[in-house]
Amino acid sequence: MTSDKGQDMRDAVIVEAVRTPVGKRNGGLSGVHPANLSAHVLKALAERSGVDPALVDDVIWGCVGQVDEQTFDIARTAVLTAGWPESVTGVTVDRQCGSSQQSVHFAAAGLIAGQYDLVVAGGVESMSRVPMGSSVGDGSAGRPLGRRWPGRRRSRPDR
Repeated sequence: MTSDKGQDMRDAVIVEAVRTPVGKRNGGLSGVHPANLSAHVLKALAERSGVDPALVDDVIWGCVGQVDEQTFDIARTAVLTAGWPESVTGVTVDRQCGSSQQSVHFAAAGLIAGQYDLVVAGGVESMSRVPMGSSVGDGSAGRPLGRRWPGRRRSRPDR
């Protein structure tokens, strides 16, 4: 593909898609650590696609609840848990309900821009092990946005 300025453009192409079964709270997957759940997806992806994990430039993984078992960059933890080479990096994205979708967008943008040749995007959220709202805490850390934030948000005319 060529842009209107005569420059060659790269296409982002999805080569393979893998996911775990949809679970339910305290269901069959509730005993599986989020890193193991993600590693299972990464290993299956490499096996089904035939791609050597050493060729992967980055793993971009969405996760809203980045606390408890899903903290410390769950993307990187998943890469290492999957047994992929230490040279494969991982980054975790929190875009709330759109975290995994945003990971796909970031991966596609990186491919098109030439930053990546091969990138994996996806995400994990174990609601049984890290319930919704776990990252909110008890308020003991203070209010980083200040006490006026909720008021400012409600007072905006476009809301």
